[in-house]
Amino acid sequence: MGAPVLEIAGLRTVFRIAGRELAAVADIDLAIASGETLALVGESGSGKSVTSLSIMGLLPRRVARIEAGEIRLRRRSGAVERLTMLDDEGLRQLRGNEIGMIFQEPMTSLNPVYTVGEQIAEPIRIHQRLPRREAAARAVRLLADVGIPDPERRARQFPHELSGGMRQRVTIAMALACDPELLIADEPTTALDVTIQAQVLELLQQLQRDRGMAILFVTHNLGVVAEIADRVAVMYAGRIVETGPVAEVFAHPRHPYTRGLLASIPRLGEAVKLKERGEPLPAIAGSVPSLMRLPAGCAFAPRCPMEIPACRAAVPTLEQVGPERRARCIRWEEV
Repeated sequence: MGAPVLEIAGLRTVFRIAGRELAAVADIDLAIASGETLALVGESGSGKSVTSLSIMGLLPRRVARIEAGEIRLRRRSGAVERLTMLDDEGLRQLRGNEIGMIFQEPMTSLNPVYTVGEQIAEPIRIHQRLPRREAAARAVRLLADVGIPDPERRARQFPHELSGGMRQRVTIAMALACDPELLIADEPTTALDVTIQAQVLELLQQLQRDRGMAILFVTHNLGVVAEIADRVAVMYAGRIVETGPVAEVFAHPRHPYTRGLLASIPRLGEAVKLKERGEPLPAIAGSVPSLMRLPAGCAFAPRCPMEIPACRAAVPTLEQVGPERRARCIRWEEV
């Protein structure tokens, strides 16, 4: 692991809803080193994608803004940029250049009227100012790098002519076109079958080893986290509730929500036994609360089997619970 590439301190992003400003993410502190993969985990609505869009400067300006906090990026030159202080032009110079992003659904992130080769070559021409012919040749090499066979022919094809797995590889090639320092992968394997998913994860790991980039991997799939990440940050209702090395968090969770997520993973032998006994699979009751109706104190308290009255008194702090481990729970020692 190298020096931090991305540092987030006290990030608070708010949305204007029904005349009110509501925090979609609050008190977010994260750091990712070069060569490291940090997984951001949680149910839908927990704030994972808002966090990644805040980093990229892609929040919808009419309804959302960063209210507080800092986001710092170390560029390949070694200079540190405060992303929250940059204007639109400054952010455009970083997006696709120093920061790459893989979106969840390639069919909505690829332009249907341009060939995939043209779309990969575009950021190369803009940021590295290469002539069109050289950028096109590099796009073909990138397609080969991400494992697409016959890359010269594929570069001339349109997104609808490729399979789902190939389209996702194209979006990875686009994100890596300018050799970014930070790669944000926003649930890049969700729409893929398990075989293609495994290939994409292996590809990302190989590309990281070759390029030494930092990866922020956004997902709700704990199996993917175990496969690809070094550290994990678990989010709930816009806040980080637990962080630490993946192996330690999975073996000894220190927050009831993390424990509930891990218990909800179906295990073949146990699932068969539960079925034979007519018992349901383990699940966390309820759902992530709406921003309009966040409960007092700990947001997880209404769903938590360990809730006590003190949980409703105030939002718990993110406490140090071990070396490189933090948890937002007043009863973490009992979990």
